[in-house]
Amino acid sequence: MDLENTQSQMRKGVLEYCILYIIGKHECYASDIIDQMKEARLIVVEGTLYPLLTRLKNAGLLNYKWEESKSGPPRKYYSLTAEGQKFLQALSGTWDELSQAVTNITTNK
Repeated sequence: MDLENTQSQMRKGVLEYCILYIIGKHECYASDIIDQMKEARLIVVEGTLYPLLTRLKNAGLLNYKWEESKSGPPRKYYSLTAEGQKFLQALSGTWDELSQAVTNITTNK
């Protein structure tokens, strides 16, 4: 069995939730999302993030707006739609249940 593949699949499984959670705290630019993910040791690269952001936007969960930047081209800032907020709330409930279940299994000796 390939350990790296299994670890990668586990990370991918929570990637969407984490991205929505970050955007749900405040509107943000893609590099802000990448920085927060790296800080949490959940590495994501632009080639993974941008298609996911596009998919979430096309699903009606995200909005974006362009803002001028003082240090380069305009930046696209993402925020949750009302549907995105509801979706995130449902995912949060699922995550809490799943996290508690895994903790129960892995800590009961």
